[in-house]
Amino acid sequence: MSDNTNIGSAGNAPLDSASYSLYPARRRGKHKIFIGMAPGVGKTYRMLEEGHAFKQEGIDVVVGLLETHGRKETAQKAEGLEIIPRKQYPRGELTLTDMDTDAILKRCLATSRFASTPQLVLIDELAHTNVPGSPREKRYEDVEVILAAGIDVYSTMNVQHLESLNDLVARITGVVVRERVPDRIMDEADEIVVVDVTPETLQERLLEGKIYAQPKIQQSLDNFFQRRNLIALRELALREVADNVEENAIASTPNGQFCNIHERVLVCVSTYPNSVQLLRRGARLANYMNAPLYTLFVADPERFLTKEESLHIHTCEKLCKEFEGTFLRVTNSNIANAIAEIAEKHRITQIVIGESQRSRWQMLLKGSLTQKLVRLLKNIDLHIIASEKIVLSK
Repeated sequence: MSDNTNIGSAGNAPLDSASYSLYPARRRGKHKIFIGMAPGVGKTYRMLEEGHAFKQEGIDVVVGLLETHGRKETAQKAEGLEIIPRKQYPRGELTLTDMDTDAILKRCLATSRFASTPQLVLIDELAHTNVPGSPREKRYEDVEVILAAGIDVYSTMNVQHLESLNDLVARITGVVVRERVPDRIMDEADEIVVVDVTPETLQERLLEGKIYAQPKIQQSLDNFFQRRNLIALRELALREVADNVEENAIASTPNGQFCNIHERVLVCVSTYPNSVQLLRRGARLANYMNAPLYTLFVADPERFLTKEESLHIHTCEKLCKEFEGTFLRVTNSNIANAIAEIAEKHRITQIVIGESQRSRWQMLLKGSLTQKLVRLLKNIDLHIIASEKIVLSK
């Protein structure tokens, strides 16, 4: 069927991005994003590979927008897939082109009326800013229209285009990225795949002319494609997807259980002098694991702290902040329950506590804090630190 065919209701209304609801979607389309640390890692190539695999399975696949940037391997990989022609925008003596969302909707929705196979559209460069005069400003907004029509979308983007990372990327690379994608697009995606290569491999591809043309290679190596930049961007990409996977895992686990990918350390302090020792041990653990540090003091609602005790807790809070940690203070008569609640709220994976200060008789009667925590905590490591014995010299 040609791209210019109008499919409408009984009244022959034309089908475009403003009237796709004439055929209400049975479901919202699924969105899969291929993300990488920089241009040239192979995001588009990987997306096209998966498109071919689905086509072989009998699924209707079209390319909504392809940016090869002159890369022969990418262009060759697109062969055999239907590519929707771009829409033309005359600008004086120039003619600009961009993705034709209306043509994509007509092509996919026309087919879906006669077949039950899902539709899949491959769309490059999610962060792209559309040509002035387009119905929408950003390409991700076009993708949302296509998804709302019940059509699945595979798209690509680089991590530096994520809105919340803009300032950090500017500090790392010295480049302020103008084209950005809201974080909610990543949050709402059904699947995110990191297309990853080492910084050394990416630099080799650049030198071989597989990313940019020859005149731009050295400039890129001296600026954005410096090894230290690529290492930092690679870590950002991997961390972003790990965070996304963790959020989905937490949301999907049954019975309120949670599963963490990143380590998070909680140090439980009290009015006992060994709290400072615990904090230092916890800070070393957090630094070794490259994990955020939390410090918790549970106040007993039935007693007031002495001046010395208050000063001690203030010292712990100050030390926690020196270690770039977060100090938490809660009031609860049940210390074990309070620790367990904080651990769940902040997704703690490692807890540091001191050895029990109770006598053997008290532990037999009421049980130790350690015993209670072992019963309450699931999938959390518990570190029990013995108090240092100070020997005074004569």
